[in-house]
Amino acid sequence: MKRDYDVAVVGGGLLGSAIAWGLGRLGQRVAVLDEGDIAKRASRANFALVWVQSKGLGMPAYTGWTVRGAKAWPQLAEELKSQTALDVVLQQNGGFHLTLGEAEYEQRTQLVARMHNQAGAADYQMEMLPAAEVKKMLPLIGPEVSGGSFCPYDGHVNSLRTFRALHAGMKQFGVDYLPERAVSAIMREGDEFRLTTALGEVHAAKVVLAAGNANQTLAPMVGLSAPMGPTRGQIVVTERTVPFLPHPLTTIRQTDEGTVMIGDSKEDELDDRVQNFSVNAVMADRAQRTFPHLARLNVVRSWTGIRVMPKDGFPIYEQSETHPGAFVACCHSGVTLAANHAFEIARMVKDGALDAELVGAFTASRFASETGAGGSGYY
Repeated sequence: MKRDYDVAVVGGGLLGSAIAWGLGRLGQRVAVLDEGDIAKRASRANFALVWVQSKGLGMPAYTGWTVRGAKAWPQLAEELKSQTALDVVLQQNGGFHLTLGEAEYEQRTQLVARMHNQAGAADYQMEMLPAAEVKKMLPLIGPEVSGGSFCPYDGHVNSLRTFRALHAGMKQFGVDYLPERAVSAIMREGDEFRLTTALGEVHAAKVVLAAGNANQTLAPMVGLSAPMGPTRGQIVVTERTVPFLPHPLTTIRQTDEGTVMIGDSKEDELDDRVQNFSVNAVMADRAQRTFPHLARLNVVRSWTGIRVMPKDGFPIYEQSETHPGAFVACCHSGVTLAANHAFEIARMVKDGALDAELVGAFTASRFASETGAGGSGYY
């Protein structure tokens, strides 16, 4: 019996969609098995940054992987636009992490030094700028801003349009998107995988687990491990205002539609049905201290979302020894790494083996000794 697909990708969020799009681009017969809109989808709740600075402290390989992803983003944006006519509005002319007060400036300066001194952080660019230099690039900063770090690789996109473009592109490549197909069991039988869903089985030669935090449950079904430590984050969005922020910040960005997104929270909570308004107040206060004119704007919406977060913050990419053809992919930075997933991980899955030179540092075996570095370096 001919198997249904070359590859079944479990998870239709930004990570799974990027891998599936890449596989379709390579001529693979692909099915995406997705929970659908009932999923707690980080792809709809993220901050949309393409972010390099401070990524990888404690894991130099992650710095290099992130730089690689940022450099490949223009190609991904151009291919999506050419294929689907959807502009994901990539703006990549550098980004800031701003500091308030001298103590924060000194702490950030020390972090920048540690990043540059870290062995293996090749082709990495991040520098500290005093307030006077920052003001030349961001004229509306407030008097409390003492300076900040700047990285030319940083930028942002319209993440919802990126998500839509990947799905539109998948369809054009002949990828089958199968919603309401939460996977309850995976078995390897002969030379194929059988994935059980409430709407029947799907058979494929290979399987990629890209289901976010659910990978923790799915991975053991194919002899893999995906230790996760998800957290909750909140975002506040203001009304539209005149363009004032040509460079995104780690915690503030102006969208292509003119609204301002503010996000700088991390809570050990997994309930996304409620918001902690005291957290929103702290985020809003820091934002208006950074750019005083924001105090005049109305908040039009806010939300909370569950972040996909491997246990130590760094990605997990692994292939199964006991179930050949099974792969797992977990990461927090689904936007930043989208081009890597579309071009590199998809290629590796098609070829049947992960490239140890590129992703060998990201296996879950690092958790065996429980000595993970403890942070993706997002901030």
